[in-house]
Amino acid sequence: MNLSLILASQSPRRQQLLTQLDYQFSCQPADIDETELLNESPSDYVCRLALEKATYIAKDQSDTTIIIGSDTTVVIDEKILGKPQDLTDCIRLLSLLSGKSHQVLTAISVVKAGLSKTVLVSTDVVFKELSLNDINNYWLTGEPQDKAGAYGIQGIGGQFVKQISGSYSAVVGLPLFETAQLLKEFGLPTAIEQASLSVSSK
Repeated sequence: MNLSLILASQSPRRQQLLTQLDYQFSCQPADIDETELLNESPSDYVCRLALEKATYIAKDQSDTTIIIGSDTTVVIDEKILGKPQDLTDCIRLLSLLSGKSHQVLTAISVVKAGLSKTVLVSTDVVFKELSLNDINNYWLTGEPQDKAGAYGIQGIGGQFVKQISGSYSAVVGLPLFETAQLLKEFGLPTAIEQASLSVSSK
């Protein structure tokens, strides 16, 4: 059976990470409402969005198509930190993270032929102490504007990170280990397995 793969996202970071796993895939953004529900926990929120993204794309696909949905959020003291609205908001968000440990939650959902599975990855990130000057200068780079928690670990914001415990790729937006394992469960072998099969068939 020839399976096709769709990433329910237009995020360049997620595309780059999935490309690292050497899968052939297409991208389709999912138009869903990302508003938090009343009394919804951060982990429930991120898992719900990942599944909704995948399900949204899956409704128009055949049973031989696998869809990946993923969502990432930054959490401190059980509160979700979204994308900064402006410089004032960026200062607020990064001041909350300054000198402290926070969590980055990334959920990945895979949907195929009406079946689905969602996995949550939690990573602890420790920031250095940030001065107001640090935050102002960082805002001027343009990087924080579209980032949850107002920073990108894979970019300039990586210099703020003193320590990470967990999955670096999950913080960027797509946990590589969990993604490969989930896709394998849904019938798509890893690139390493495909290479091995190719060699053994010769």
